Amino acid sequence: MKEYLDIGIKLAIGIITLIFQMNLLGKANLAPTSPLDQLQNFVLGGIIGGMIYNAQISILQYFLVLVMWTFLVTLFKYLKENVAIVKKMIDGYPTTLIKNGKVLVDECSKKGISANDLMFKLRQANVYETRSVKRAIQEQNGQLTIILYGEENVKYPIITNGYINQEVLEMIERDESWLFNELNKQGVEIQNVYLGEWINGELILSLYD
Repeated sequence: MKEYLDIGIKLAIGIITLIFQMNLLGKANLAPTSPLDQLQNFVLGGIIGGMIYNAQISILQYFLVLVMWTFLVTLFKYLKENVAIVKKMIDGYPTTLIKNGKVLVDECSKKGISANDLMFKLRQANVYETRSVKRAIQEQNGQLTIILYGEENVKYPIITNGYINQEVLEMIERDESWLFNELNKQGVEIQNVYLGEWINGELILSLYD
């Protein structure tokens, strides 16, 4: 009977931890958009599933492991959002695979994308030849964003959490000098920008309070 009681208590603690993490870190981990979100789900599931039936692991040990994992995930999430180099290390950055109809073979090779993989992703988007693609960008979560000739430039964030997205600046054929000039016109410091979007030829800013 005590064995089942321990399992029930561990299960309850696991569910409470899941709810706590969702409220603390947001609901993004339910639909992972970054490697950290996916890793968090895998490890948390492994901790709960691997320890819940192990009688040699006490309830206190189980609880402390969950507390440590929650602390580590929270710490890395904070660092990712506030330290550019950490964000780059954890999430990476969008990579252009096709530019102006030309496949960037070196970039595909660096990302481990074979020609078959690339064409499969294009066919999924109803695109059957690379020459019709103005830009194909692999996102941090592995998804492929495709912009065809004749389409309006993708409404991509130029600034996220105070950091400049160089890929987007190149995409809209602008540079950092132009961006800082636009920010000066609006009387805004870049570190105060939560989100900066390039929409219909205009820089739209969402600022921190």
